[in-house]
Amino acid sequence: MAGIRSVYPSLAPAEQKVAYYVLEHPEEVIYASVTQLAEACGVGESTIIRFCQSVGFRGYQDLKLALAMQQREAPGTIQEDIQPDDPLPLVIEKVSYANVQIIRDTARMVDAGALERAIDTLVRARRVEFYGVGASGVTALDAKYKFLRIGFVCDAYVDSHLQAMSAATLQPGDVAVGISHSGSTKDVVDSCRVAARAGATVIAITDYKRAPITEVAHITLLTACREKPLGSGTLRSKIAQIHVLDLLWTGVALRLGERALEYTRKTAEAVVDKLY
Repeated sequence: MAGIRSVYPSLAPAEQKVAYYVLEHPEEVIYASVTQLAEACGVGESTIIRFCQSVGFRGYQDLKLALAMQQREAPGTIQEDIQPDDPLPLVIEKVSYANVQIIRDTARMVDAGALERAIDTLVRARRVEFYGVGASGVTALDAKYKFLRIGFVCDAYVDSHLQAMSAATLQPGDVAVGISHSGSTKDVVDSCRVAARAGATVIAITDYKRAPITEVAHITLLTACREKPLGSGTLRSKIAQIHVLDLLWTGVALRLGERALEYTRKTAEAVVDKLY
């Protein structure tokens, strides 16, 4: 399911119709023949097969098996959509379930090899810059805070002009981390392109495998924001982004060992007198 969401924008229009139906009715798809699914989506059977291959499956049966396995793993049958007449306890349960599911889906999407390469790159980095706008800008600022605590020379830019200037000053050995849920945020993509041309390594954090930002990135880390294909939810995308950044930070901190612990102690002591 998370894999389908990640490639949704790059699918052909007919394949998007299939993707939308599969995401909305996974239980029905498990028991439907390829002919039945084609009729339900208003497309030809060949479109169903092309869709399956476009999202990473060998064929329709592989898709059905993956859906069945995911349904088997899903805890309970809570529907995440909030209704106007839902009592508060149910709202709490639905929102909490949806947010936890984002982390689980993102964990499935993370490529361990890509994560390892990103960790290696950051450990060797001379300087690290985080780029994001809107809700992703908040994530970039959070990343700066976390990596500064373990001794990194880093900064975060949420202004497009500052991003561009920062990217232009990067050099080989530096790292630019572009954060964009859609992967299509022009300012972030353009800044990452400038950073790559300057010789820096670009790491992209995005929800979409075939987004513009992945074309300029050397390493891509995928998130899995549990949203309907045409919907949007900045908080949910931020949860997924922060989870990936936490995986990165944890891997880097473990690699640095005592050095990370020493900087954590120093930075904690530097702000201890800021508390009452």
